[in-house]
Amino acid sequence: MTSPSPVAAMDLSLLWTQGDWVTRSVALLLLAMSIATWSVIALKSWDLWRARRQAAGAEQFWHSASLPEGMRHLGASDSPFHQLATQGQEAHAHHRQNANELHGSLSASDWISMCLRNSMDGSQARLQSGLSILASIGSTAPFVGLFGTVWGIYHALMGISASGAATIDKVAGPIGEALIMTALGLAVAIPAVLAYNALLRGNRRVLLQLQRFAHDLHAYLITGARVASKG
Repeated sequence: MTSPSPVAAMDLSLLWTQGDWVTRSVALLLLAMSIATWSVIALKSWDLWRARRQAAGAEQFWHSASLPEGMRHLGASDSPFHQLATQGQEAHAHHRQNANELHGSLSASDWISMCLRNSMDGSQARLQSGLSILASIGSTAPFVGLFGTVWGIYHALMGISASGAATIDKVAGPIGEALIMTALGLAVAIPAVLAYNALLRGNRRVLLQLQRFAHDLHAYLITGARVASKG
């Protein structure tokens, strides 16, 4: 991995030292956006990796000799598959023991379906939490960088006008330093957009596996047998 160019480091240093408080505020804002982006990427990638491992254990659930053994295959209690199975068992037991309550007007199938759906909605919300941060940063960071560029150019032109020197060597330096803000905005936005799309696709695959597990679990709780797979 190559080290940062000395010229680029010098340009950033000049941009900071020669810029006013607006330019520095924009630079700090882009830095905060970058830190938030990579923090969310690290945390959500870890969550997605764990969810994929837990999804692999969902198939082993159906090959277990007993229900307690199957629950162990579903991972820790914070696993969406473990929570789904627990919620389904509790809904099934609650409906049988409290048939005289209002939910007794619902069939066991409808009551269990509703409880499983609530559990899936909660798991979906947890998987997608934080993705809005990536979406917001990916859509706003280029404009923040562009604002910094426009302000930097204005600040540079005002300085050139005050000095009275408008030669190309006097103009190119300050203008080039201001354009760095646009590059910084893109450098923050591109990882956020790419990570958002990748995490969204990964979450959809996990949610699809969770939906299939919920379908089989519903059939098992109602009929005592898993739905036979086709093909």
